[in-house]
Amino acid sequence: MGKQEQCQIITASAALFLSIGGILLLVIPTKDVKEPAQFMYGIVLDAGSSHTAMFIYKWPANKQNGTGIVSQHTECQVKGGGISSYAGIRGGAAKSLQECMEQAVKDIPKSRHKLTPLYLGATAGMRLLNISKPKESGEILKEVGDKLKTYPFSFKGATILSGQEEGAYGWVTVNYLLENYVKYGFVGHWLSSGRPTVGALDFGGASTQITFVTKETVENKDNQMNLRLYGQDYMIYTQSFLCYGRDQVLFRLLAHLIMNQTSNISIVHPCYPSGYTGSIKLGSVFDTPCVNRQTPYKPDAPLQITGTGNYNQCLGNISKLFSFNNCSYSKCSFDGVFQPNITGNFMAFSAFYYTHNFLQKNTGITITSPAHLENAARAVCNMSFQEMKTKGVDKEERLKDYCAVSIFVQELLVKGYGFDDVSFPHISFQKNAGGTSVGWSLGYMLRLSNLLPAEDTFLRKALPSDAWNALIALFSLLLITAVFFLLRASCKKESDGVV
Repeated sequence: MGKQEQCQIITASAALFLSIGGILLLVIPTKDVKEPAQFMYGIVLDAGSSHTAMFIYKWPANKQNGTGIVSQHTECQVKGGGISSYAGIRGGAAKSLQECMEQAVKDIPKSRHKLTPLYLGATAGMRLLNISKPKESGEILKEVGDKLKTYPFSFKGATILSGQEEGAYGWVTVNYLLENYVKYGFVGHWLSSGRPTVGALDFGGASTQITFVTKETVENKDNQMNLRLYGQDYMIYTQSFLCYGRDQVLFRLLAHLIMNQTSNISIVHPCYPSGYTGSIKLGSVFDTPCVNRQTPYKPDAPLQITGTGNYNQCLGNISKLFSFNNCSYSKCSFDGVFQPNITGNFMAFSAFYYTHNFLQKNTGITITSPAHLENAARAVCNMSFQEMKTKGVDKEERLKDYCAVSIFVQELLVKGYGFDDVSFPHISFQKNAGGTSVGWSLGYMLRLSNLLPAEDTFLRKALPSDAWNALIALFSLLLITAVFFLLRASCKKESDGVV
């Protein structure tokens, strides 16, 4: 057989395959196939009292029930103090954000830059500055906003969150990460989890928040918020206590001791460990709206402090930071603030977690009851400064504060919020949940994603799998047929004696 005849067979076979394949493509029905959804991104700058953190979140562009299924993409810790610490330092707050914002430009695909919302939320540190120095507070927010507008994102504002907003968004974050809103079903879509929600306990540098769902009537409507997420409605109680954050409590305690010991030169501190001596400028204690001092003082004057490490005396002084009188409602937590009875499980995060973790590591006490918390706090207060340094579990400058903070947490949770032997074991102290930092920023992004329009999923035409199977089988058959004819022709050629 000649080369011309071989080519004719191959050409005929190919033409037959293409003809039959084309007919099948015309008569076999196609179906619409969804392309995988692209991601949308969002940036939240959590401008706290002691530092700022940037969180980048992402969610499928087609969303679910009007709310994005949000996960943390990356994060960046801003170097330096919170933006409120730059009061009077022109450009300082804006400049501090530059490094993290440049990281955001790299972490988010360029095609998504213009579609990415960017928001800065300032919390209790700026709430305090806004009370004491409203002009400087406004200047910081303006310069920060002007700086963030220079980046290729959709700037949504730089504002000061109310305490209630901070508490509510923290609650949203906790329950989202614990999958208490929705859970992915085996059928391929999101379903209601059917689980009760979890309360949120936040303990920051300048304020503390408590938020939970209640069936009781909220007598003060300022404490009530209504949220809608994943097609479900939630009514929550939330309260923020300004000046009850970790840093401000320590300043208030120092001011209380100074005024009670009537000395601007030196004091003994029952909450500082024995063996500790140090000094601090008076201005750093009284330069906050959380402390009210009528008598004059020299801000730059040094105050000498000597620690005595006395649990009972420390407890007596810290208890005076709370007021349990003058409740005008049916029930109150403290300072005349209405609070319904606590119910269900709670997650305690931020400084609650760090304090609880420190106590358990240094005392060996597993804290699951008010008595355990008291025993652990007492054990820490009885440690000398040298003992604490020997353990080396934290930075030396922080060690002196753990006795006071531990007792404050004890008073706040037990006497303030009303946790007892039954309800205290239902508190989970956590830093992260599902690999994501717990705080208000994720909750805010969930609400923001609810306001952003979903993107239509791209559809393309595709053959059913059985049609592809038929085409593959046909191709294989024709290929075998063509090879058969070629071999047959070759054998015939050899039998005829053609070389």
